[in-house]
Amino acid sequence: MVRVIQISDTHLSPSKQHFDANWAPLARWIAQHKPDLVIHTGDVTVDAADQETDAAYCATQLASLGVPVVAVPGNHDVGEVGNPHQPVNGERLDRFRRHFGDDRWLRDVDGWRLIGLNSMIFGGGPEEAQQTEWLEAAMADAAGRRLAWFTHRPLFIELPTEADTGYWSVKPEPRRALLDLLQRYQVEIVASGHLHRWHEIRLNGTHYIWGPAAGFLVGEKLAPPMGGAARLGAVVYDIDGENIDVSIRPVPGLTDYWIDDVVHEVYPPRDAEA
Repeated sequence: MVRVIQISDTHLSPSKQHFDANWAPLARWIAQHKPDLVIHTGDVTVDAADQETDAAYCATQLASLGVPVVAVPGNHDVGEVGNPHQPVNGERLDRFRRHFGDDRWLRDVDGWRLIGLNSMIFGGGPEEAQQTEWLEAAMADAAGRRLAWFTHRPLFIELPTEADTGYWSVKPEPRRALLDLLQRYQVEIVASGHLHRWHEIRLNGTHYIWGPAAGFLVGEKLAPPMGGAARLGAVVYDIDGENIDVSIRPVPGLTDYWIDDVVHEVYPPRDAEA
């Protein structure tokens, strides 16, 4: 059996340590569960999009886990398409790659191909086209392995056909293209972070997993109503050949920090999104 653990939204920083107390219990819990691979689904940092020191600090923290770790970027790690203050660009992507490795990747585990995608480039630019070409090739040559995607931003909140949800999910146009690929190649799992919520949806043969945050929770002041529960935790994937057991779990020792209480300190008004 192979064990993969998904963590998300740790929001660590050497200068803004509002949530750093949650790292030690998370690291202990990971060590106790002896994973073969850890996948971080983004927002590793408070602000590596602009702060080199955040990226360096967080890369050291991930390395301290002592097991293989891969990550996909979140909006606070590299910016995002269309953001007037932190647009995703070559400088920000290069910083992520230098500290955390490729922003897209694949890992073959038993009967599965796990694929990490940079959801911050969905919706614009040559990087998106290159990633889409790479993604299709990665699925086409999977040699019968079952497929799972890992992204930061979820494809949708309630329905694949929903309108633009703004900050919270992938825009409708790139979403349609991704769903076409998902259906064509029968992707069975899509796991994401970003929403700081614990939730699962099964739809048209695909298991959508909202990996909970490990850093903080987002209250009603900042987030619209949506499914699932505001709970901290992590996700365990136990893989045995083609079989997989998925469980979202609490992590003992995590403190329920609420970004609503400190957003003005951590993310001042110009980018006060969780």
